[in-house]
Amino acid sequence: MRIMNQNNTLQQGIARQREMLTQLLTQPLQHVALATREVWGDRLGLRSVLSRLLPTVPHCKYLYALNTHGLQISDNISHAGVIEKDYGRDRSQRPYMVEVVPSNDFLLSDVYISLREQRPSLTAIQIVRDSNGKALGFAGADFDLRDLPLTRELYEEPRAWRQIKGDPSIRSTVFYQTRVDSEMDRHLYTILSVVEELIISHGVFHAILHFSSNRAVIWLFDDPYRYRLLDITALIDPDICLLYPNRPYPADALVPANKVRAILHGFEQLRFLDETLYLRSGTLNIFNGIVGLTFSCDGSHYIPYDEFLNKEHAFWLMQKP
Repeated sequence: MRIMNQNNTLQQGIARQREMLTQLLTQPLQHVALATREVWGDRLGLRSVLSRLLPTVPHCKYLYALNTHGLQISDNISHAGVIEKDYGRDRSQRPYMVEVVPSNDFLLSDVYISLREQRPSLTAIQIVRDSNGKALGFAGADFDLRDLPLTRELYEEPRAWRQIKGDPSIRSTVFYQTRVDSEMDRHLYTILSVVEELIISHGVFHAILHFSSNRAVIWLFDDPYRYRLLDITALIDPDICLLYPNRPYPADALVPANKVRAILHGFEQLRFLDETLYLRSGTLNIFNGIVGLTFSCDGSHYIPYDEFLNKEHAFWLMQKP
């Protein structure tokens, strides 16, 4: 089985954003460090220097100075003015102070939740050294993540098989349970035909079929930000198709129109394949081409549609809860 480690892809995207921010902020913080060392230990002098340099640090929310123990020896300088109450604040245990500063004396922290705004933030730290190279402390700059000029590249979901284990308490008792026919099971021929029609001809691009709890959730590309909940009464009535306008099957869907029926039929087979390990819900998104499966053991699989169609169903019986 080819299992995708999503974390690798996510971390690559995060690393690109952090590299861009580091390039943006390193030089301005170095200038702050050079200027503040001349007035180090002088609260009013630091206030004057930091106020003058705040506009030179792009998108900075607060600028301040810390001693080597993480105690703040300056006021907080913001674009709204001086915040005196932060003078003397102990920042030694904040996330950006417990990270190791690299050899270039500049650190861009991981994103953390700020105490004041309770929003995702990050901090840039630059070591301040005297003319002999001795560390005097740190220049710190806080940033609200909303203000930063990230490229905001849209993360693209990997098209590879991913398996996620569910609730251990459910997995441990799975062999003590047996599938009980639901209303949806008893009308599955009609329901799958209705769902297929909605996908092929009425603009549904994402559907979740909850076989055990007799409902479906659908999204339409005419109104993608709202979902529709279809209960068993709606699902067993083909007249439901009259509620949605006719739409041609989208040309940019990854799932070919002639494969939708086979995928839904695959759901049916997995629902009845075994009385202990059976399908509880099935998901299809025709644009990203992913089939989602959640079993009675609460384990989930997310599979490219073509791999799903090519699998022997005996494979599913070998899945361990």
